[in-house]
Amino acid sequence: MSTAVLSAVLSTPPAVADVAAAHFAARLSFEADVSDVHADLASGAPGFVLVDSRSLEAWEQGHLPGAVHLPTAEIAARAAEVVPAGSVVVTYCWGPGCNGATRAALAFARLGYQVKEMLGGYEYWVREGFDTQTFLGLRKNDVDPLTAPANGAACAC
Repeated sequence: MSTAVLSAVLSTPPAVADVAAAHFAARLSFEADVSDVHADLASGAPGFVLVDSRSLEAWEQGHLPGAVHLPTAEIAARAAEVVPAGSVVVTYCWGPGCNGATRAALAFARLGYQVKEMLGGYEYWVREGFDTQTFLGLRKNDVDPLTAPANGAACAC
């Protein structure tokens, strides 16, 4: 009696290459990661407005330098006064266990903005060792070696 090993991964066949390419290209048009956002902010590259969609209490606990604060519930009423028309918006919230950045991105898209969501949110920004801003100034964060090279080098992925 043969005991063939069946693949859990391949129990649903992978998409053909052109369908896969379209899927992954589409995902990248909706998402940015914390490393790329950090690199653009550090270099001064123009092109987007970074929006923290969390509560005031969360914002005051710490936020990304260069971000503007606009809680999701206030986007429809205040976006035009905070984010210039025609801007590309990158939203973030707490982290991968929270869909607040997704809801914020939806609110901006419904107002006609081009928008991306920053994957990983505030949590992965901190875990990758990037500075955060509080009312006391910049706070240095240690790198979590489970999310980025411990020496602080970019993963270059």
